[in-house]
Amino acid sequence: MYLDVQDLRNFYYRSALGRAAQKTVREEVLKLWPEAKGQTVAGFGFAVPFLRPYLADARRVIGLMPGPQGVISWPQGMPNVSVLVEETMWPLETGHVDKLLLTHGLETSEQPSALLEECWRVLGPGGSVLFVVPNRAGLWSRSDKTPFGHGRPYTQSQLENQLKAHNFLPERHRTTLYQPPSDRRFWRKTAGMWESLGGRLSVVAAGGVLLVEASKRVQAPSGPGLRETVRKPLEVLRPKPEAKPV
Repeated sequence: MYLDVQDLRNFYYRSALGRAAQKTVREEVLKLWPEAKGQTVAGFGFAVPFLRPYLADARRVIGLMPGPQGVISWPQGMPNVSVLVEETMWPLETGHVDKLLLTHGLETSEQPSALLEECWRVLGPGGSVLFVVPNRAGLWSRSDKTPFGHGRPYTQSQLENQLKAHNFLPERHRTTLYQPPSDRRFWRKTAGMWESLGGRLSVVAAGGVLLVEASKRVQAPSGPGLRETVRKPLEVLRPKPEAKPV
């Protein structure tokens, strides 16, 4: 079940914890996608806080917000690029998206298979999709004080297996948000330290968010048709029969 867009906005833009989470996750997204010059970038769910770095150079940036969640105008003070959409029917041409980011989308969807099919449809050749989901092993999925405490948390293998089943090829993965999901001053002041030490932490204190990047897999045509055709010699290579006298 999708969260209300006003709650998501209040978390990311009006709370210290949400602003810290936005900064941390955005840095990881930028490590995977440092630029998008001349490309079409789309985000589904509530991905707009992480799309801002691409507004300057991308050919087009689109924030797709599902109907059950609701929509807000974004970005503030600039021409609006966000649109309210049906969860599995986006107003985008097939194969025209270069980069697709899903945040608070897959784990809260009641139709994850159909949603992944729509992701596959809009993604272009050579494009990539990045899923940002709650990490089942992390603290953030266990606290309903943040958006990452709602929906279905994933392990890396669970998410990658689901993507492979829908013709995606997982390429890279990361975890982040090692800081505890707490508004207390001590945790806010030491958040940077926890993030820098995150890679050395045990699985008990694993990163709260899992990021998996995948590409669109297009399977080669299969079936007996091609093989049967190849077995038969081409007519132009057969020797012509000798002409019979009339």
